[in-house]
Amino acid sequence: MKLKALTTLTALAAFSVAAQAAPSTYNIDNSHTYPHFTYSHLGYSIQTHKFDKTRGKVVMDFDAKTGSVDVTIDANSVNTGFPLFNEHLRGEDYFDTARHPTITFKSNNMTFKGNTPVSLTGDLTVKGVTRPVTLEVTHFKCMPHPMLKAPACGGNATTRIKRSEFNMGKSVPFVSDEVTLTLAIEAVMEQPAQ
Repeated sequence: MKLKALTTLTALAAFSVAAQAAPSTYNIDNSHTYPHFTYSHLGYSIQTHKFDKTRGKVVMDFDAKTGSVDVTIDANSVNTGFPLFNEHLRGEDYFDTARHPTITFKSNNMTFKGNTPVSLTGDLTVKGVTRPVTLEVTHFKCMPHPMLKAPACGGNATTRIKRSEFNMGKSVPFVSDEVTLTLAIEAVMEQPAQ
């Protein structure tokens, strides 16, 4: 009887370790995710605009020090604070949302320092053009969500691109070619079906 109990406990312990080591999937919380971009406007100021609709997943394996990110941004949700300017950015000279309604970032290359991801290398697709980019992770934290009562992670990651490389070069150099893109993401762990 003792041997059977010991075997059961050993199996449960092995299962527990395996469960902890398995990759975890986190679903992006759109209400607390803030993709935004900044650029120089005629040298007068640094402008910041955002997108209001984002979906996707983040997969983390802290034991293996690996992870992936799959983010889709609704380009039609661009928000400058001014409806007329929003329509301007949705037009053919910029995001051309009639033909290219989404912006995507897909990464299977996550670099860790200790238990913290420090960079993501992947493919950014804007206006139908795909280019490799590396995002630097400037902030990261995982902990139980106090309201949702579920594991959650959040972070900020940033990169610089030239918009002309994505067929969006109108008004360069008066409006800067270089644009800083930032993803501020919060995501909640996917729970198994009951």
